[in-house]
Amino acid sequence: MNVQSGQIVVLRLFEVAYEIDLKQAESVWTERSGGNSTRSRLVGTPAKAVSFGVPPLVLDLGPLTLQIGEQLLPVFASVRLYDFGIAAIALRLPVREIGWVEFSRLANEASQAIGLTSTSQIWDGLLERLRNVIAEAFIRPTAIPLQEDYLIAVVEAFDQPVSAQALLDRMDLVPLLSGRDRELSEGARRDLLEHHFSYFTDDLAVVTWDRAFLYEPQRETDVADVLEIANAQLLEMRVYDEMLDAELPRMRAMIDAARGRTSLFASRRYARLARRLHGVVAEVSELTERVDNALQVTEDVYLARVYASAMDLFRVPNVTAAVDRKLAIIRDTYMALHSEAAGARAELLELVVLILIFVEVIMSLIRH
Repeated sequence: MNVQSGQIVVLRLFEVAYEIDLKQAESVWTERSGGNSTRSRLVGTPAKAVSFGVPPLVLDLGPLTLQIGEQLLPVFASVRLYDFGIAAIALRLPVREIGWVEFSRLANEASQAIGLTSTSQIWDGLLERLRNVIAEAFIRPTAIPLQEDYLIAVVEAFDQPVSAQALLDRMDLVPLLSGRDRELSEGARRDLLEHHFSYFTDDLAVVTWDRAFLYEPQRETDVADVLEIANAQLLEMRVYDEMLDAELPRMRAMIDAARGRTSLFASRRYARLARRLHGVVAEVSELTERVDNALQVTEDVYLARVYASAMDLFRVPNVTAAVDRKLAIIRDTYMALHSEAAGARAELLELVVLILIFVEVIMSLIRH
């Protein structure tokens, strides 16, 4: 079969700031660039079935060209901003009247182009343009952002009617999903195709770690949007994980330094350290809660299955568990420091009481 219409979407997500003021970003973007902006919602899903914590903001970045294989192809760029500091830049390559093998090869070439120097300059240029226009909407911007990549190959229509099961039976999806031309083992093929979903008889979503294939005759973007949100949550949890990785040795060094000095004011040093650690725990806990609530799927069972599968495939629960373990270590350290501060304070009070008693005894002896 031939692909009558579709698109290849190359995503690159950046952690650009601690937080993004979406209202300010929308206002500034409209005023300075004159470009289009919209607040995201899932178009094919009832509003009561899903809810965004804060609806992300979509900005149109306009057309440009992308080096894919040996071709310079026109693509359309946009960015979706999430309030927890993620900018998801999408390059959309429209595809029409192309054979399936050529479509699969084009998707693989687009995936490979993500890492090319010339393509990186395009990503950097788009990110720099975004920063130049809405920099004041970035709260505590990140100098060197972490990144995630993802590719979504979407077919909207084939040149003949086809069901989801027929696609799985008749079409070789493995080269597209694996990015490899060599024949894979039966086990590897089975693993690649394991996470496939259909709601109607004529739609299909196959999700893997770094790419997905979607057949959407109704041209709905809900599944693609959910996959992007899952990637954004993964990236943000990675940010917190690395933040805590850097915090733990720093925390240990500060505690060792504080314990290495003997002073009457040790309780004050311990209390300051405890307050700092409590601040870290409170900040990360608040942010992880915001990320967890970025999208709540309630009544749409199909979308909930796709979302849950994507979160598992992207290993978001594993990263979240690592963040929780490190937060628990910091909480325990905070409690220990709090106890040490209280103990040091009690020792200081006891010393003061003993000194006062000694002074009182001396004064009594002098008077008599």
